[in-house]
Amino acid sequence: MPPMKFSPSQTVRQKTTGKNKTEHFYMKSTKLEELYKALENSNTTPKRKQKIRNELVKRGKGLS
Repeated sequence: MPPMKFSPSQTVRQKTTGKNKTEHFYMKSTKLEELYKALENSNTTPKRKQKIRNELVKRGKGLS
């Protein structure tokens, strides 16, 4: 099972070499402050909010 994503991956072109590099945004590598901000945002969907809550519980910073 692949890791859970925080946001979709992006392909970025490096100006110096001209090659494309794919950046992945995984839930496990997202900063806590960014997770809390997304959780409090009213535009975040319920499905994504639940994923964020699960990640916070996994890290031991869950909301009671």
